[in-house]
Amino acid sequence: MAYTNEDLKEKIDEMYPEITQHEITIGLDFSQEKNAYVVTLQKGAHELMTHLEKKDADDCMNDIKCVYLGVQIGQFVHNFELGK
Repeated sequence: MAYTNEDLKEKIDEMYPEITQHEITIGLDFSQEKNAYVVTLQKGAHELMTHLEKKDADDCMNDIKCVYLGVQIGQFVHNFELGK
């Protein structure tokens, strides 16, 4: 399945609306070495880096939510809200 980083970012934004709701910036870079996407979530000085396996990214593009990424996003939002 062929898609760009921007396509994947848009799909993640669509599947996880809390990213936009909390004005979180998301960055994606594909690591050939890890065969996974490095996902960076950032809001102000708060930052979280996690990995999204290629298969999970492919599933995401097919409208299948990635539980691991969802948990990471939820935890980031929760920690950010506590740190206000």
